[in-house]
Amino acid sequence: MSTLPKEQVRYSIGFKQLVVRELEEHGYSYSYIRNKYGVKGGATIQNWIRKFGKYHLLNKVIKIETMNEQDRLKQLEQENKKLKIALADAYMAKDSLQVVIDIANEHYRTDLKKSFGDKASGSSKTTTR
Repeated sequence: MSTLPKEQVRYSIGFKQLVVRELEEHGYSYSYIRNKYGVKGGATIQNWIRKFGKYHLLNKVIKIETMNEQDRLKQLEQENKKLKIALADAYMAKDSLQVVIDIANEHYRTDLKKSFGDKASGSSKTTTR
């Protein structure tokens, strides 16, 4: 089963500028222009506007926040920064203790983790008479 190759349409720069100019001057909708000129892609005309036109025709996202929301966001960012620093400190402390344990193991020629674990479990046993 063979598939038909997809048709690619290439538009000239002059055609793109004509479409953008018509949108800007007459205020037609994207769907009207797409149907009028047979442009298939939904974002095609918006890309042309970005390249050849004025940006006032593009959709814009406007974010409105209250002062409490802005303050809360700043507070959360500061808390996040403090937590990252605390985590980094905890990792450094853990790594430092591991180095101390490794040096002590070399110096005393023993495994402190195992030795400490055996003594702790042995000392917790109580003998009854």
